[in-house]
Amino acid sequence: MPLDQPRTGSDWIAPDCAGMDFHAADRSLRDLLAIYLPRDMLHHLTPHLQHLGQLAGGRLDELARIADRHPPVLHPRDRFGRDQDWIEYHPAYREMEQIAFEAFQFHAMSHRGGVLGMDRPLPPVAKYAFQYLFVQAEFGLMCPISVTDTSIHLIRTFGSNALQDYLLPRMLSDDLSTLWKGTQFMTEKAGGSDVGAIETTARNEGDVWRLYGEKWFCSHTDADVALMLARPEGAPAGTKGLALFALPRHTRDGLRNAYRIVRLKDKLGTRSMASGEVRLDGAEAYLVGQVDQGLNQMMQQVNLSRLSHGVRAAAMMRRCVNEALAAARGRVAFGRTVADFPLMRRQLIKLMVPAEQALSMAFCTADALGRGATEELRILTGLLKLRACRDNVTVATGAMEARGGNGYIEDWVNPRLIRDAQVGLLWEGTSNINALDVITRAVGKSGAHRALHALLRGRLAEAVSLPDPFRNALSAALDRAMALAERVAAEGQEVLARQAATALYDATSAVLMAWEGSRPSSDARRTLLARFVLAHRLSPFDPLAPEEAAWEPVAAAALLGARPLQIADAGPLLTSFL
Repeated sequence: MPLDQPRTGSDWIAPDCAGMDFHAADRSLRDLLAIYLPRDMLHHLTPHLQHLGQLAGGRLDELARIADRHPPVLHPRDRFGRDQDWIEYHPAYREMEQIAFEAFQFHAMSHRGGVLGMDRPLPPVAKYAFQYLFVQAEFGLMCPISVTDTSIHLIRTFGSNALQDYLLPRMLSDDLSTLWKGTQFMTEKAGGSDVGAIETTARNEGDVWRLYGEKWFCSHTDADVALMLARPEGAPAGTKGLALFALPRHTRDGLRNAYRIVRLKDKLGTRSMASGEVRLDGAEAYLVGQVDQGLNQMMQQVNLSRLSHGVRAAAMMRRCVNEALAAARGRVAFGRTVADFPLMRRQLIKLMVPAEQALSMAFCTADALGRGATEELRILTGLLKLRACRDNVTVATGAMEARGGNGYIEDWVNPRLIRDAQVGLLWEGTSNINALDVITRAVGKSGAHRALHALLRGRLAEAVSLPDPFRNALSAALDRAMALAERVAAEGQEVLARQAATALYDATSAVLMAWEGSRPSSDARRTLLARFVLAHRLSPFDPLAPEEAAWEPVAAAALLGARPLQIADAGPLLTSFL
């Protein structure tokens, strides 16, 4: 309400983002889609993106709040005492499934035509743009969506023709009554990050294999098809002895397969979606691909899931920024809106910068996947998963603080955002695991950083409208980050892996945002975000000296305002104090 209008009682409570159109409110998303998608495809998909943006701030947001308060319930037996375990979901969750799997067909977007009126599969950039909007309302259901999508990829890539004929028509269905949703079960009591310690065994019985053992953390527990690793009898120890299997929930004759959901996990977050423990008692399964390539094949699904997690983190940070802005602009204290106070403006910029970094990195990674740029993808995926998921925790906490005490109350979305953010640090590898993957493997063994360096050099060369001093500063920071990563990898300094990977992430995202903001049709405010990264993440500073330079409050005012910026107007702010 207007600042000068009298307030009383509940009028003092700042609004949240309920009812917001998340597509219309996101100039950054629209600018990046115009860069990365062909014009005709973007024209076709825009009405669908607009519709999802409205749903995400409206009905989908309502359903997500309800489903979070009514988590799934495991029923181990039917009323006759038979071990027909099943999971009961709240109707709100089922309605969200209808939106995801029927209305938008997230699981099939990148695998066949016919989704959203397209005559061909959507490229990764488009698919992840839809995920980005959806997750701003609901995080938990994106796990079943993503693992169904990636399970289809593995079966299509490595499965026999017979297995594909059996599973893919069901997994690609757009009808929930016939759809077979997928998942992956990897973690065991003995083997989390140490996959080679997996104890589940597989016995070959002709046309089928039978699996024995336990899986300790099984998200989307009641999926219709689960991909998992197991060790065939007689296979060697370690990762070389693992094979990949597809485990249907029901056998071909319609009977419940021989495994049981032992219990559901009582989780900190992602409460709408069921995660549990599974015991395998000779369950029928089908070999996927070569018997001695299980881990290599499964890692394709893991890496695709890591990319999806990075997109989810970017989406949740966007929701957090929107919530913080709504709270700061809607709350009046001491006769002024909270957003007018300098320290709050600084805090809002600290939330906005990592959110925008993650968005640029997510689109760049998705684009690399679509172009088949395997070396770029090899390093970008780990960087995105590592840093975006870590930043998400900080941004979610900052958004709660921006709302104040109400941000701690379950009536508001902030507690759920904080809870759900934590899982990005755990699923598909912890921060340490992803940092080591980037530095010791992608850099040290594959040399994938060289392909990324070439890409970013090309982006800087294209950004001719940027002031030369700013381009030179970005180039120097990029070179130093690459040199640090090479040195840490060459010298085996594992303890510095996170520092080196973070430097690569910051340098890469700064170059990307500067390039994006320099394009003629884009909002040049994006270059100011790059300037903040350069100043606060990639430059030395004195912790005992006044930190804020004269350009920063001016740049913050531009970023927090509604008016797009031309590159000529951004120029002085980009070169000040360089």
